[in-house]
Amino acid sequence: MTNTHNSAKRVAKNTGFLYIRMGITVFVSLYVTRLVLGTLGAEDFGIYSLVAGMVSMLVFLNAAMTAATQRFMSYAQGERNLAKQKKIFNVSILLHFIIAIAVALLMELVGYFLLEGVLDIPIDRIAAAKLIFHFMVVSTFFTIISVPYDAVVNAHENMFFVAITGVLESFLKLAVAIYITYADYDKLIIFGLLMAAIAILMLIIKQVYCYKNYDEVKINFNKYFDLPLLKEMGSFASWSFLTSSTSMLSFYGQGIVLNIFFGPIVNAAQAISAQVSGQLSAFSTTMLKALNPLLAKSEGGGDRALMLNASIFGSKISSFLLMLFFIPVIVEMPYIFSLWLTDVPEFTIIFCRLLLVKNLIEQLFLTLNSSILAVGNIKKYQIWKSLFQLIPLPICYLLFLNDFPAYTLYIIFIFQSVIIGTVTLYFCKEYCDLSISDFIVNVVLRCMMTFILILGLTICCSVFFTDDFYRLILVLMTSFILFLFTVWFVGFNKKERATNRMFLSSYFSKT
Repeated sequence: MTNTHNSAKRVAKNTGFLYIRMGITVFVSLYVTRLVLGTLGAEDFGIYSLVAGMVSMLVFLNAAMTAATQRFMSYAQGERNLAKQKKIFNVSILLHFIIAIAVALLMELVGYFLLEGVLDIPIDRIAAAKLIFHFMVVSTFFTIISVPYDAVVNAHENMFFVAITGVLESFLKLAVAIYITYADYDKLIIFGLLMAAIAILMLIIKQVYCYKNYDEVKINFNKYFDLPLLKEMGSFASWSFLTSSTSMLSFYGQGIVLNIFFGPIVNAAQAISAQVSGQLSAFSTTMLKALNPLLAKSEGGGDRALMLNASIFGSKISSFLLMLFFIPVIVEMPYIFSLWLTDVPEFTIIFCRLLLVKNLIEQLFLTLNSSILAVGNIKKYQIWKSLFQLIPLPICYLLFLNDFPAYTLYIIFIFQSVIIGTVTLYFCKEYCDLSISDFIVNVVLRCMMTFILILGLTICCSVFFTDDFYRLILVLMTSFILFLFTVWFVGFNKKERATNRMFLSSYFSKT
């Protein structure tokens, strides 16, 4: 009980640091989007979002590769083996340098064909699009080789540093957005160059910090190179890279397919939807960033029960956090967008609503994915997951050939999320001894009932007001009050309510 309690307090403390960061960065990021869209215009913003979509792809790539490397780091910390941590770091540096070169070459090859006739980009903006793409290749290279440093920070659960760097990065992007409004040169090119420069600067800061603060961050291939470990990590990294790569292709492929059939204006709608979804989801994924090291350390220390219990409870809590922010936005999205943006591109609202539903479904199974990674037997799981990540794109292409509307893409990807969630459940049962029936009853059904009740009652209350502003205030208040009562009495079971009472009482009595 003591280990569980201490772990819970550590996760809560780290989550607190990250939420302070999110409280700042979310509003800054949304304002940056408004500023950049107004400065560049819908067409140039759509072009940047399409061509520089590699940055969005890097979110998948960097997160997946960091999680894979962090798994080995945290596992060794659970074993209290510093020598092994140094070997893991050195092998990881070598692996990611090789991956970075391969990815950069592949991006340049694919980018050449995309920009020479596949993508629907106005002729007078092709040169700018090519420059932005090269900026992103450089940024990608540095992002990949810095993955071991991100993994070290996460393995040490140093969320204070993560919070500080996140806030710094958001304000640098704000400075760039303000600067381009006054720039005389091509605003699109300047924006792409400076955004890539920010990514490189942040990675250098992380590297310098790790060298100064962590004993295992010492590069010495002669002393710490370990061939059996290289094979083990190479195998693990290759399967993780397979999944992250197909996830990238799936995400970026959506933009390409939409561009081919509907043009860059729809890409602007897609980019805005992804921005809103990403910022709102950050409040939930932030908690998972604090939780993931605990899962790997618990498995490394031989405590499978703690790992699995933390994963299941984390799934519920993170899903509830998404609902807290998603539901009022789903209900009042047209009015919120009219306040936020001066010009809302077509399809933006329906794209965003469908994307939020997709994210809610995926959130239910994210911690189970982390549990499978912690155990380490990932080959079959990654193959099946990768397969289902790619299938929706050709289906959407065929549907668009038959004049289906643009939002069909997100409907297909909602079904994909359900299928991948089912695959994750199966492999978590096989490798982590998860009870599927208990998870469905205690997590999936309770979360679904909670969401439906809060959403339905909030919509019912909103129909009594016609004034947009007062209706928004009512929706925010109603959804929050309903959230507290519904999560407590419907979302949590009796045992979880008792555990929460005990934790909250103990936490506040000692702080």
